[in-house]
Amino acid sequence: MTAALQGCALQGSLWDVGEEAGLRDLGRSVRRTVLSRGAWLDLRPGWATGSDALFARLTDVVPWHGERRQMYDRVVDVPRLLSFYGEGDPLPDPLLVQARDDLSRHYAAELGEPFVTAGLCLYRDGRDSVAWHGDTIGRSRTEDTMVAILSLGSPRALLLRPRGGGPTLRHQLGHGDLVVMGGSCQRTWEHAIPKTARPVGPRISVQFRTRGVR
Repeated sequence: MTAALQGCALQGSLWDVGEEAGLRDLGRSVRRTVLSRGAWLDLRPGWATGSDALFARLTDVVPWHGERRQMYDRVVDVPRLLSFYGEGDPLPDPLLVQARDDLSRHYAAELGEPFVTAGLCLYRDGRDSVAWHGDTIGRSRTEDTMVAILSLGSPRALLLRPRGGGPTLRHQLGHGDLVVMGGSCQRTWEHAIPKTARPVGPRISVQFRTRGVR
C-alpha cells in the first residue's frame, strides 16, 4: 500500500468478494434523474466489479501529489491528493481505458465527442473533502457537457444543489459506483464531497471529461 494511505484501512465490499475486476454493461441499467435548468444525473451502482482490487492497484501506481491553493488571504493545502491524465497520456490501469471507451460509446449520441482526460482524487479519510463547485474551467462555463465519475473504495456522500440555493440531493458513492452529471449541470448546479466526523476508509474518484473541460 502506498505511503499516502498508511494508517488508512479500506473496508472491502461484500459484493466484490470473489469477483474479477471488470465493467458491467451500461445499456439500460443507468438510472437518470432529470434536474432543473436543463441538468440531469445518471447513476449506475456497482458498475465496476472487483473494484476494491482496482482501488488497491491505483493507490500503488498513480503518482499522487498534494497541492496548495490560494484561499482568500492565505495559501492552504488542498484536502485530498490528486493526479491528472491529459489527452493522450497513458492511463494507469487498463480498466480505466475500458471505462473511458465504454462511456464514450454509451453517451456518443448525446455527447457528440469522446471522453479524453481522467482526473483522479484520493480521499484518505473523512477529513479530506471538496467544497461546493462546478467544473467550469474551459468550455463547460458556457456549454453543456458531461463529467463521468467512477467511485472506488469506501463510500462517501456526493451532495448536489442548484446554484443560488435549493434542496440538496445526497448520494452515497463507492465500491465501483458510476455517476454522470450532464446537460447544464456544471453551470447550473454545484456538487461537493463534505468532510465527515464518522470513521470512513479511503476513496478514489476517477473523473472522465471531454476536451477543454476541467
